[in-house]
Amino acid sequence: MAGPSTTVSPSVAVDVDMPEPQVRERVIEGANGFVYLTISLAVLLVGLAVGGYSLYQLAEGSVPVGLGLLAIAIVALLAALVIPIGLTPVAPGEARVVQLFGRYRGTLRESGFRWVNPFTVRTKVSTRIRNHETEMAKVNDADGSPIEIAAVVVWQVLDTARASFEVDDFVEFVAIQSETAVRHIATKYPYDSNDPQTYSLRDNADEITTELSAEIAARVESAGVKIIESRITRLSYAPEIAQAMLRRQQAGAVIAARERIVEGAVGMVKSALDSLAAEDVVDLDEERRAAMVSNLLVVLCSDSDTQPVINTGSLYQ
Repeated sequence: MAGPSTTVSPSVAVDVDMPEPQVRERVIEGANGFVYLTISLAVLLVGLAVGGYSLYQLAEGSVPVGLGLLAIAIVALLAALVIPIGLTPVAPGEARVVQLFGRYRGTLRESGFRWVNPFTVRTKVSTRIRNHETEMAKVNDADGSPIEIAAVVVWQVLDTARASFEVDDFVEFVAIQSETAVRHIATKYPYDSNDPQTYSLRDNADEITTELSAEIAARVESAGVKIIESRITRLSYAPEIAQAMLRRQQAGAVIAARERIVEGAVGMVKSALDSLAAEDVVDLDEERRAAMVSNLLVVLCSDSDTQPVINTGSLYQ
């Protein structure tokens, strides 16, 4: 929707002072999980075989050889148990944030069966597109009138490291910041405006939501979240003034309709008088001309059907 030429318009530049992020996402590939699963099974079989042979050597009296082989078997079995811990399935639309002893090591983004260091902690973070609908908020608009407003925000995690480490709960963070931005935008503009030079929440939804998206994006950028779109879904006057505002809107609509009717009627009367004069149908003096104009305007502007009065005498009786 193209906005009018305004002197009061939304400003996309948003002044939100958020701290700079301390960590940023670093993508790691990880190893092929199937390869390490095969290695784990092979080590397990070797460990079992060596363990069995070590028991045979002990039974035969070769204690030093048997104990050495038994130690190798124990190490192999422990390795066979530890290696599978690093196997990490990554589904499409999600990522795994990898930490080793408290330090961020990187993020697995490639979907599939991957393997990383078994001693790392891998936290699942969804990178799918999400919707968040704010609660119905009751605020005062720029004119001081109480209104109720709600919006839906479409967002997605862009930087998994910031989403995990910069805020406690990035989902709750997005929800709170979205509600804050909706309330702030609602207080900057009137619900409705009779001045064509002023933007309003009702008449300039596209421009207002553009600014809303920019403000939410600025608020959640430090959490690594990308705002795809935001839309105002509910907008109304508060119940205590809804009837009064409805009457005001109805009165404004009636006035606007009357102005259009009068404007059209004046044009029709002028056209009729010009046609009569051009065709030389009747010659009217100023008094009769004024009477004719008055009668035509009454007929054209009346809400109900007019009752004609037929004059059987002369024009001047």
